[in-house]
Amino acid sequence: MDHKTEMLQRVPLFARFGRNELEQVSRLVDEIDVPAGQELLSQGAFAQEFFVISDGSVRVERDGKVIRSLGPGDFLGEIALLDGGKRTASATAEVPSRLLVLGHREFHSLLDKFPSVRTAVLEGLAARVRHLMPDLEN
Repeated sequence: MDHKTEMLQRVPLFARFGRNELEQVSRLVDEIDVPAGQELLSQGAFAQEFFVISDGSVRVERDGKVIRSLGPGDFLGEIALLDGGKRTASATAEVPSRLLVLGHREFHSLLDKFPSVRTAVLEGLAARVRHLMPDLEN
């Protein structure tokens, strides 16, 4: 198993995948290193990528207000890719970080090919909505 496939194996989004599935996903993603302070997403911009944090941390802001910090295993950028709209938040690497990146076409290919990823992304999205709107907990 190569390094990228091993990293994918540790990401909760792909936790239920077998070796063959992980290797297929590995072919779709690029692995990048970004310095602290690099902006990954810009609120209001149209979406092109989906990110999974392999190492490091990413600060997410909406309207200039920090709404959360994400770390290894977390993912971001899925909302605009799902609906084809603009980014709902900005995101910046807080420390030097290693990310797995899927482009728009690859992201949708992944969702079509692996229903378990589609389910995991939707569950993650629902958890974020609940976090941002605590009154929905009831």
